[in-house]
Amino acid sequence: MKFTAVGDVIISRRIQEDFEGYEDLTEIIRQGDVRFFNLETTLNEEGECYASEASGGTWLRTDPAVLDDVKKWGFNMTSFNNNHAMDFSFEGLLNTLESVEKSGLVHAGVGRNLAEASAPRYLETERGRVALISVNTTLMGQMIAGEQTGRMKGRPGVNPLRVNQHVELEKEEFATLQAIIQKTGINVQREIEKREGYHGGVGGNNVETVGGIQFVCGENTRWVRRCDARDLARVKQAIYEASLQADYIMVSLHSHEIGEAEKEEPADFAKEFARFCIDNGANAVVGHGPHLLRPIEIYKNAPIFYSLGDFVLQLYNIEYAPEDFYEQYGLDSKATVHELLKKRSKDFTIGLMTDERMFQSVIPFWETENGELRSLRLYPITLSMTGNKSKVGLPRLEKDAEFMSAFAKRCERYGTKLCKNPDGSYECRW
Repeated sequence: MKFTAVGDVIISRRIQEDFEGYEDLTEIIRQGDVRFFNLETTLNEEGECYASEASGGTWLRTDPAVLDDVKKWGFNMTSFNNNHAMDFSFEGLLNTLESVEKSGLVHAGVGRNLAEASAPRYLETERGRVALISVNTTLMGQMIAGEQTGRMKGRPGVNPLRVNQHVELEKEEFATLQAIIQKTGINVQREIEKREGYHGGVGGNNVETVGGIQFVCGENTRWVRRCDARDLARVKQAIYEASLQADYIMVSLHSHEIGEAEKEEPADFAKEFARFCIDNGANAVVGHGPHLLRPIEIYKNAPIFYSLGDFVLQLYNIEYAPEDFYEQYGLDSKATVHELLKKRSKDFTIGLMTDERMFQSVIPFWETENGELRSLRLYPITLSMTGNKSKVGLPRLEKDAEFMSAFAKRCERYGTKLCKNPDGSYECRW
């Protein structure tokens, strides 16, 4: 079986087929029986949906017809389980869901209730049946799909991978924190509400919560993050279910959180989760979210792409925004979107659209036999940063990509060696 995949598709306008490199990309993508992308926008008509009070960073929406343009590249599988899924509230989410369903693209991770959002979805190919399961770690509480009960409808939303976190402090540091809490009275109301039954969770003299952050008295000072056991159990069950129905199981992981001090490094919990999926029967984990490349790991002969970066990046092509967005930057909606984005980016000098790392990516093409990885080739691409505005943010094949040297070093730390081919692609060795 053959696979291709790309990362984030932040698409805000229609795409013409005649831009430079379009045919080369289409040829590469169509090599796969399975061809995946992450749809990072909502699909609804202008004025159709209420904007949410908060967004995934920018309130993203576009014409549902863009799916026709994306499909012409050859993609047949997607997920929009990401931090922008609720930019236009429940209506926007459901409209996007309906548009993706009508398009014929196989998708997972978003549903009308939690059972639907977490269920595996299946793609039929000549060489076998492929399951997709999708989770998201970068989310707000209102995005999470709700389970149906005997008397309550489920809530539309995304399949979450919640991250439980706390700060562990050494004994002396914890005592200092408790003294500050006592002196300021910052937790007086919380303690009263807790006695009245409004706050659950761990209590006692060794735990304090300040501003929603839990501090625990321990042996070391460190930030501890672990995937929620409920979500791990649900993913494990979905993989088990898919193992009966499919020949190959892919897990889509949307995760912005960083590890160490670099955006290029995945968080420890993301690495633990990806390996957890493989341990329980998944055959690949396809990551996206931070808008740049993260390393590739081959774990138990299964590929883990911690982030494939961007494939389309059109953040400057939004045509309107809610008042909430303007207020964040001291403006109101009488201002133009041009003024808004100019102020946010400090006169277009900072932000994703000025960072060349966000315009560097790869398209992996991998082949399997009986679920086992046999070969993995990477095709470097770059997205246009300047020039004709109709082409800014669109990808093209890069046959002499300088950024691949640094990427290769990151992959090597994960046991994956990249070897350049004469045509500019790279073979992965492990």
